[in-house]
Amino acid sequence: MRLVEGVATVDDVGDFVGRIGDIADESGTTVQVFDARYVVSRRHLERAVELADRAIVRGENVARDRAVEILCYAAGRRQIDRALTLGVDEGETPVVALVDAGGGGTEGNGDSNGDGEGDEAAAEAALADLLGERETLGTYDESLVSEYFGIGEMELRAADGDLEALVLERVALLDVEK
Repeated sequence: MRLVEGVATVDDVGDFVGRIGDIADESGTTVQVFDARYVVSRRHLERAVELADRAIVRGENVARDRAVEILCYAAGRRQIDRALTLGVDEGETPVVALVDAGGGGTEGNGDSNGDGEGDEAAAEAALADLLGERETLGTYDESLVSEYFGIGEMELRAADGDLEALVLERVALLDVEK
């Protein structure tokens, strides 16, 4: 898994998603772009990939597309429309783009041939060209994250203020909620 950080300037979400899809298809990888204000750490996205792949292997995925399944796990939501909040919207958005050549064990969900042999470096380069490169990972909005994941002040205090740990818990709990 590789991450590309930057700023997406989106005039038309459909066009932007199409360009991301083209990069994924051309490189034979899974590509998902996240609004960086909601991503608490690299581990947040690594865990989402792990759990999404496990769901795909088990046939428990809710999305047909691996990138969307990863998005659902990162969001801690089974409802795709609610998970899309972690994606991009029109305007200028700090983003973290995830590139992964793994396929979750099924063809058509990760790379062009399902064998984990996609070209992550090619996708990374294409995304770097598309996005205005800028460090964005780790600059999440604490209040936005807390509100989105339903983390209250009492819960945060009980976890010694470790917002990342609570978000990772929400990501993991998605499996329990099925």
